[in-house]
Amino acid sequence: MTDLKPLTVQPFIPANDDFMTRAALAALTPAELIRRTTALKPLLAAHAAECERVRHPLVETWNAIRATGCFYHFIPKKYGGLEFDADSFIDAMLPLSEGCPSTGWVAAFCVEHNWMLTQFPERFQDEIFGTRAGDRVPYVIAPGVTAPPGKAVPVDGGYRISGRWKWGTGVMHSDWVLVACAIVDGPANVVLFCALPTREVTVIDTWHIDGMEGTGSHDLLIDDIFVPDYRTMDMTEMRNGTAHGARLYDNPLYRQPMIPFLGVTAAISGVGAARAAVAQFRKQLAERVVHGTDMKQAEKPAAQMRLANANVMARTAELLLRDAVNTNIALARPEGRADFTQRSHMRLQIAQAMELCRQAIMMIAEASGASAHLRSNPMQRYLRDVNVMSNHIVYDKDGAAELHGRALIGLPPNALTF
Repeated sequence: MTDLKPLTVQPFIPANDDFMTRAALAALTPAELIRRTTALKPLLAAHAAECERVRHPLVETWNAIRATGCFYHFIPKKYGGLEFDADSFIDAMLPLSEGCPSTGWVAAFCVEHNWMLTQFPERFQDEIFGTRAGDRVPYVIAPGVTAPPGKAVPVDGGYRISGRWKWGTGVMHSDWVLVACAIVDGPANVVLFCALPTREVTVIDTWHIDGMEGTGSHDLLIDDIFVPDYRTMDMTEMRNGTAHGARLYDNPLYRQPMIPFLGVTAAISGVGAARAAVAQFRKQLAERVVHGTDMKQAEKPAAQMRLANANVMARTAELLLRDAVNTNIALARPEGRADFTQRSHMRLQIAQAMELCRQAIMMIAEASGASAHLRSNPMQRYLRDVNVMSNHIVYDKDGAAELHGRALIGLPPNALTF
């Protein structure tokens, strides 16, 4: 592996007083959390170009996000967490993505990955969420990587795992990592999600890409590291909403199937980018003079129509996401989960939301002139970012449409669905 270039990860491991106390968290409301993240939008926007240049969220902006308390959003009240709902999650994350889609993408994933950790065995949750000295409540920053699956060799008390995974969003500020592994000589349909400290992982400098470069989603390399049983769980159970969280907590938030929630989490950044692009286009219309005339572009009906349509498309995408995640939670019943028709509908709905964001940004970028592609103009970044994020596997619109079409005519699924 001499071709691999290790990358130095920015250490997370905050001091004890960087975490909030139980009393401070108990006083934090959804409205206050949303106010705090909204207040950060100008800061993230001011540093978006630098975030892209260094290829990860900046320490200054990341620490400001941490200080809002948003990483406690889905940590159960049992541990002193907020246990807020899905709508306030979207409300809190959208302003971050409007300021910087890359930073917003990483933040939303890391908030959602604390929800993933609630699906692990209770012993592990006690280890990572247990109250520290001074009544401080910790949280975790961790990437969750699944492709391609690594190998887990059963040994006494756990597994020895090895592999190299792509798309390590969040690793640049992480203290833990979550990796998917197939059990060697084990059942073919069982894939484990394994948790281990970042210090046991090599981060490979691979994130050179034409959009979303500020996410720092580098490859992860693990070579024969032991993971105890209690830091693993069956990913199929998390996909189905039947993992440990479903058994430990009454809140249906912890019984929802994982993939629709994941799809909504990732699409928040698309909506944020679309909303920011609409705001940028509206500003440009008032300033840009149509070539060869003394007319402002804002006076052109075609420009007005593009602005209006893009605005409605971004709003429609947001509504689709809200409906999908709330449906996913509402259908998380102990007596039965969503059927194939309902699950495939959610999958297509989420893919359609991202497509609307992409189309909205393309529509107004086309009407923004060549200056929209100057590095100093954020429009070009929104366009590049949305093109990359829309290629996430959960936004395969053709595959999602095929599945839902099969469901509507009574055929069984021919591929993995939600």
